[in-house]
Amino acid sequence: MKTRIMVVDDTAGMREIVGEILQANGFVPVLKANAAELLASFNEPQPDVILLDLVLPDGDGMELLPQIKKKWPDTEVIVLTGHAAYQKAVEAIKRGAYDFQSKPFDQKIMLLSVARAVEHRRLYQETSSLRRALDAMSGGASPIFQSAAMKTVVRTIERIAPSDVSILITGESGTGKEVVSDLIHNLSPRNKGPLIKINCAALPRELIESELFGSVKGAFTGANSDREGLFRQAEGGTLLLDEISEMPIDTQSKLLRVLQEKEVRPVGGRSSYKTDCRLIAATNRPAEEAIKTGKLREDLFYRISAISVHLPPLRERREDILPLAGAFLKRFDAQAGRNLTGFTPEASEALRAFDWPGNVRQLQNEIQRAVLMCEGAQIGERDLSITAATVATDGPSLTLMEAMERNAILQMLKDTQGNKLETAKRLGIGRQTLYNKIKMYGIEA
Repeated sequence: MKTRIMVVDDTAGMREIVGEILQANGFVPVLKANAAELLASFNEPQPDVILLDLVLPDGDGMELLPQIKKKWPDTEVIVLTGHAAYQKAVEAIKRGAYDFQSKPFDQKIMLLSVARAVEHRRLYQETSSLRRALDAMSGGASPIFQSAAMKTVVRTIERIAPSDVSILITGESGTGKEVVSDLIHNLSPRNKGPLIKINCAALPRELIESELFGSVKGAFTGANSDREGLFRQAEGGTLLLDEISEMPIDTQSKLLRVLQEKEVRPVGGRSSYKTDCRLIAATNRPAEEAIKTGKLREDLFYRISAISVHLPPLRERREDILPLAGAFLKRFDAQAGRNLTGFTPEASEALRAFDWPGNVRQLQNEIQRAVLMCEGAQIGERDLSITAATVATDGPSLTLMEAMERNAILQMLKDTQGNKLETAKRLGIGRQTLYNKIKMYGIEA
């Protein structure tokens, strides 16, 4: 089926010219002279894109926009306006328009805008299930996220995903940075390509460049064959660099060159190859702190943070704790073949009151454990490890936050039977960071 492009403009000459251009480029033009004809077309087949003049003799294009989006939610609207009405065009974008074109417009730019709008609509339709998931996360009948902060994050994800711009995701360990990267990739035009992930803190310094850029046989001891780097593996898709502030500074310099030149040279190689992948970076360190302490190059930060998404810690959005706990309970209850009906009031209050130093990941692990340990029909306060934790320590006095962090580490060490590597993984921190905290808090393995 050919793509239908509706043109709503009261100038007959403009309508005809645009219609001819669209037809010559394989589109099916549908021409309307005014607001009345547009509204009457609501009973006709839905167009893929509408080119809408904001100034019509019998109506205001700005007022028509919400009516169009209500009737045809996935039809993209490109508004047509004069140069003097730039602010009005920006307002139209805020009300749901996909793009705007100033009259008189350049034919190539107009066709490019139409093509992008058509692709955006296709992506919208293909990812409708993901969008329903986003709706459930931010505002459905039983939303996972009820806090204003996370609703803003979800709206930001939906806006930025279709673009190709680099994104920096910040937030404490366990807040869900990897989940956000998954959503951005799946809602982007690159969703049919690979999503490659690497934790920069988990790789030895001497191997990270080979892992990222690839290497040729004989480049270093142990390089017995050519190695394909992650940039090559992520071709046409997305590359997530998690904990980027843990990447060695000299490697950051080489990464910056790759991003600037769009070319990658394998370790030990003599030639470079072009790279085409979207970069998403993530860090649990505040960017300003990482730059100040020399953990992150300032020029690299500006390159990777064209758009930043910050995930607030769970303690700052307590409205989300019980909805998240309920979602985890439903998942793990089904996996375990149980038939639990929820949480007791005391357990709900304990969950809501706890500060969750390990954030969403810690909450998830807590609910999974409680589902397995619970003997009744509901998860009670005694089924939660957080209520049994003690803040006592033989070492120096701790702040409340430090005490809760110590308790979280203690409990996770118990759950993993002292496996420090698994404990660090579940808590979302590096192995060396865990060792440092065990020593700081006087925890005996």
